[in-house]
Amino acid sequence: MCPAERNNGPSVVRRVSALLAAFRPDEVAVGVNELARRTGIPKASVSRLVAELVEEGLLERSGGRVGLGLRLFELGERASRRRSMREVALPFLADLRAATGQTVHLAVLDGAEVVYVEILRGRDGPWLPSGVGGRLPAHATGVGKALLAAAPPDVLQRVLAGGLAPVGPRTITAPGTLAAHLRRIAASGISYEHEESAAGVACVACVIAPDGGEPVGAVSATGWIGKVDIRRVGPAVRTTALTIARELTATENS
Repeated sequence: MCPAERNNGPSVVRRVSALLAAFRPDEVAVGVNELARRTGIPKASVSRLVAELVEEGLLERSGGRVGLGLRLFELGERASRRRSMREVALPFLADLRAATGQTVHLAVLDGAEVVYVEILRGRDGPWLPSGVGGRLPAHATGVGKALLAAAPPDVLQRVLAGGLAPVGPRTITAPGTLAAHLRRIAASGISYEHEESAAGVACVACVIAPDGGEPVGAVSATGWIGKVDIRRVGPAVRTTALTIARELTATENS
């Protein structure tokens, strides 16, 4: 690798990511020249990276071409825990929506953001900036604050270091205020949101912690301020989160 490429080009991680993403769903194997063309990475660099990825089992050789390796399948199976959590949680999320009439979310924490794994819309529910597979800043959502309150201190430090951008009219943007707010959530086990992600929206959330350990996600119920007493919905959300956690524990131990 020449100095200019090393200093100004994309990182090794980004190039590896680009290489793996270059394989199309219907392809078994692709040549090095084609990978270089698709990614814009110099052929010499592609050849070197491919050789290392083959050694690690992330790619496999097929004649003069390469395909995705078994190691990627193994890692994908580990990542599928989120899909499994959704499958386990879905009937309980449906029960929560039926009991409360509110929009129900299932989300996981990814860095400073939450990713929505499932959303069940309530009748006449408010417009929400969330969508399945979508992301929002954790500090501006009920599920995100619940997960941050249960996360190790270094996670919150990284969130604070990245800045607390406003999302809704009442998003908490002061680090000290957010830290104090999260301490209260940690003590009560319930996270409330009032117009922090969108105008007119109230939300209550609880983490899902199988076997009382590290949270793997959070569940919430969301509705219009003035039309729902979100604090009265809190016990139902907490019960749903505890039930999902118990089911996940039973699944892992079976």
